Amino acid sequence: MAAKKKQKEAPADAGKMGTEKPLGKGDHLFLVDGSGYIFRAYHALPPLTRKSDGLPVGAVHGFCNMLYKLIEDTKDEFEPTHLAVIFDASGKTFRNDIYGEYKAHRPPAPEDLVPQFGLIRDAVRAFSVPSIEMMGYEADDLIATYAAKARDAGARVTIVSSDKDLMQMVGGNVDMLDTMKYRTIGPAEVEEKFGVGPDKVIDVQALAGDSADNVPGVPGIGVKTAALLINEYGDVETLLERAEEIKQPKRRQNLIEFADQARISRQLVTLAQDVPIEEGMETFGLRDPDPTTLIGFFKDMEFNTLTRRVAERFDVDGDAIEATGAYDNGEAPAPKKSTGSAPKESKKGGTPGIVETGLDKDLGKLTYETVTTLDALQPWIDAAFDQGEIAVDTETDSLDAMQARLVGVCLATEPGKACYVPLQHGSGEGLDFGDGAPDQIPLKEALAALKPMLEAPSVRKIGQNIKYDLLVLKNHGINLAPIDDTMLLSYALDAGRNGHGMDELSEIHLGHKPIPFKEVAGTGKKQITFDQVPIDKATAYAAEDADITWRLYKLLKPRLVPEAKTTLYETLERPLVPVLTEMEAHGIKVDRAVLSRLSGEFAQKMGAIEAEVYELAGETFNIASPKQLGEILFDKMGLPGGKKTKTGAWSTDASTLDDLAASGHDLPVKILEWRGLAKLKSTYTDALPEFIHPETGRVHTSYSMASTSTGRLASTDPNLQNIPVRTEDGRRIRTAFVADKGNKLISADYSQIELRLVAHIADVPQLKQAFADGIDIHTMTASEIFNVPVADMEPSIRRRAKAINFGIIYGISAFGLANQLGIGRGEAAEYIDLYFERFPGIRTYMDETKALAHEQGYVETIFGRRIHLPEINSKNGAHRAFLERAAINAPIQGSAADVIRRAMIRMPDALKAAKLDARMLLQVHDELIFEVAEKKAENTCALVSNVMIGAAVPAVDISVPLEVDARAADNWDEAH
Repeated sequence: MAAKKKQKEAPADAGKMGTEKPLGKGDHLFLVDGSGYIFRAYHALPPLTRKSDGLPVGAVHGFCNMLYKLIEDTKDEFEPTHLAVIFDASGKTFRNDIYGEYKAHRPPAPEDLVPQFGLIRDAVRAFSVPSIEMMGYEADDLIATYAAKARDAGARVTIVSSDKDLMQMVGGNVDMLDTMKYRTIGPAEVEEKFGVGPDKVIDVQALAGDSADNVPGVPGIGVKTAALLINEYGDVETLLERAEEIKQPKRRQNLIEFADQARISRQLVTLAQDVPIEEGMETFGLRDPDPTTLIGFFKDMEFNTLTRRVAERFDVDGDAIEATGAYDNGEAPAPKKSTGSAPKESKKGGTPGIVETGLDKDLGKLTYETVTTLDALQPWIDAAFDQGEIAVDTETDSLDAMQARLVGVCLATEPGKACYVPLQHGSGEGLDFGDGAPDQIPLKEALAALKPMLEAPSVRKIGQNIKYDLLVLKNHGINLAPIDDTMLLSYALDAGRNGHGMDELSEIHLGHKPIPFKEVAGTGKKQITFDQVPIDKATAYAAEDADITWRLYKLLKPRLVPEAKTTLYETLERPLVPVLTEMEAHGIKVDRAVLSRLSGEFAQKMGAIEAEVYELAGETFNIASPKQLGEILFDKMGLPGGKKTKTGAWSTDASTLDDLAASGHDLPVKILEWRGLAKLKSTYTDALPEFIHPETGRVHTSYSMASTSTGRLASTDPNLQNIPVRTEDGRRIRTAFVADKGNKLISADYSQIELRLVAHIADVPQLKQAFADGIDIHTMTASEIFNVPVADMEPSIRRRAKAINFGIIYGISAFGLANQLGIGRGEAAEYIDLYFERFPGIRTYMDETKALAHEQGYVETIFGRRIHLPEINSKNGAHRAFLERAAINAPIQGSAADVIRRAMIRMPDALKAAKLDARMLLQVHDELIFEVAEKKAENTCALVSNVMIGAAVPAVDISVPLEVDARAADNWDEAH
């Protein structure tokens, strides 16, 4: 686990449940045959060289295209949760010990491919995907081992390859995906190829041999003959024992003469499933790559199309990201060498607090100190009081602030002057520091010395994503205040322009690439936690963090006033930090028994649905296989409206099934039900218990403050903002979120806040009047558009109006509205035109907002939050249209996010003033969740509603009244 959060805040969609826990039921592991990908990429495309120096990069380019396409094309249909790419290591394997001539006839790799092997591995890592290989074993053995372990743990496995040698692993929860033909390979496909099921593939291969790998087999026996023999005798050993029974003389003679050769061949083709793997599958969690890293690599390779594609995919300014320059000679960068700034570890009996001074080409003169005594620590504390500000950072052994051990504290007082105070290095079980744990100040003594300064109102503490540090120190009884946060300063100033992690900010503003965590702690299975890092390396890494944070603060804070962002930062960003810290510390109680019961019920329902599906289909098949499902729906049943993907396979995505279900076909309805339950089970009922804190018994989500461009918060580890509420089964998940005995949960939810803000921002008289009069907005819209009376309106008419109301503000097209309502595109276009005719202010707002965004490159919320759209004038029509829709929606969604931020910031003081001991636990978009004693629930509902309704005042006088629905209950579902 990383020592801390150098990026310091995960992106909104990076906190997928289960990515850091062992694989289990509901997980889907993708294992990519990397070596197969390499040769497929090399032979499929013409040669390509880098223009600047002639370096061969064709295979790298093809590989990157294939990996990118795999991730994008499979995320919806297959929903992989874990992914790794497996390569062959160079050198001999254990099979050469069995048979010296194994693969002896293989020609050497093409000369222009050799320099690309290392680059391809670097490409995989740039995608944030593990790159796995192991000396002495082939990639197939590693794949087989990981597949077997994941299968035994109950996870689903897809091996991305068409290699026949891997087909012996197919069956149960394991299948293969041939991405060239985009077809799933299951037991039926294996039997079609070999004439036997997957469990007999080894025996067929042992008899037939393999000339490519120099597996000898038995002369005169090919795959078809081998299949006939194995189907008759069961396995190779039985066949050899009964070889005298074979009627054909030559075949009988060869089986007897070459029996040992057949046995050796069977050993050669049998994949090892017990490789002593070093990298655990819990590290394979699928996550989005860092676009800066990936684009930097592509720019090094001069892959312009891929650069543009990734920039568009992640909505970043690709032109602003520079090549790393690390591959100028076609080689990966060498490990970063010390600049001389790293202090040497204090030895027992030596001088404490040794100072080393060095030079860095980007940062200049550096004085980083290791502080190991209270006497050496005191000058840093004194300097903080003298200056009235200090940069502070904590080092821990976990990204989970609620369970992290405090390993050390780093401080900086001026550019190039920083220190690291180790506190618990070498204190963990099994750690080896030679002669013992290094010199350190005892934890309690160090914190007692630091506490007055860390809590002093006269000393401003500066951090990067300082919420993490607040929570870590809070667990040690320290209330870190007052604060400033460089991540939030950047977010207030540059939302949409770039990311706000420390490494990226350092490279953008200081031209300096910080020491990577992996350089001090390693990677993969061999990665150590920060308490195991030698003190000299720990100081170089940690003190640099504090130093960079100090420098960023001095660059970013002065920009607030001239760029008119002081109010935004000081009223919507910084004050929210301690509020979220308290919320994360409180957590919310989750009932394991409820989740377990739901998991069992979902499994039973899925089983019942499977039986119905098989009856409707007239046969059994793998419901989770898009290929098999497509064949059932469109080849066998001949249902209309089928469409094929680029690979020729039938599409069975959600929209296709929705269309079929809407047309009255029963089987797609059941498939959608099954998929919905499978998602609920794997993502929530099976996964949530893993997030229950062992001591508090509660789930403590983490809120990312700067991971969206609009100001919306994102919940991660676990994500509690995406629990579905549109289905009955989805809502039942919320019944597991409960109040402690004697308490109630309160859900307070803004009613249609975005539509109300549309009415205000676009100044639409009819909508404003309807909200003022308390008229149902969707009913009113339906009456205006469809010219029907409000009284006794059919629910279907209101639903159409609701879809139009929400669709318009998200820039829905006629095509999209037609699909949503199940009507023709022409009819949908008429509805949209009629809507704009009835509410011309909305069309005016949309046109003016787009024009303004094109002119100035940004839009703003009603509270002054600026969302930059640097590529709004892109020549790519589709990308430009996407950003125009974002420009229209951002002021609305961003204003709604700002309103609830203001409410959250005001809430603690309001509750305290009213002497209501309620705790705010969760924020879910437009909803806040509280826990309070049952006898105070009614008063709390009233106060919370008042605070939320008045959140915009006095900053903005919203011309439409805000409404809040607040209610108390024993669990979240009943309160919502």
